[in-house]
Amino acid sequence: MSGSGILRGRRVALRALEVEDFAAWQEVRHRNAGWLTGWEPRRPPGQADPAQDPQAFAARCAARRREHQLGTGYGFGVFVGEGPGGGRLVGELNLSNVVRGAFQNAHVGYWVDEAQAGNGYIPEALVVAARFVFEEVGLHRLQVSIVPDNGPSRRVVEKLDLRCEGLAERYLEIDGRWEDHLRFALTSEEWADRAEELSREWLD
Repeated sequence: MSGSGILRGRRVALRALEVEDFAAWQEVRHRNAGWLTGWEPRRPPGQADPAQDPQAFAARCAARRREHQLGTGYGFGVFVGEGPGGGRLVGELNLSNVVRGAFQNAHVGYWVDEAQAGNGYIPEALVVAARFVFEEVGLHRLQVSIVPDNGPSRRVVEKLDLRCEGLAERYLEIDGRWEDHLRFALTSEEWADRAEELSREWLD
């Protein structure tokens, strides 16, 4: 990671969201509510919506900072174009539930502005994140879990030819339902074999 805290690919920049990003994040989330909420867990009753409440968004940013400091998670906004802080916000990529010990694993979650879908920004961001995880953080494994019917998310892992490990039944609560998920993974050994290829295609 650079001294600015920004991870860079060919077109995308990944950095932690800050309180100052609230207006941009709110605009993208509001505009994409119908595109995104059907694929996400429901917010617990009584919990403020960070897309509506600046204080809830600030608390979300603070929680992600703590996770980063503890090494239990790494949250990034995905930005494209020129400008301070990496450019224009187009989505997020989060590395969560980082487990050390014998597992050395992180779960990957991502979303993108519907207006930017199909441009390859999230596959590129995932390669940037993989380079960070395997070459800087030292994890052994990344896991991506996707509802089978979520075509846009599946296209991300298909573009990168990630290995499918099979179907986990009723794996996660999504929009109030326990949904099956296809599990995709990339290990450090696979990264070592494919880093040059993936970097040439997505980063260089």
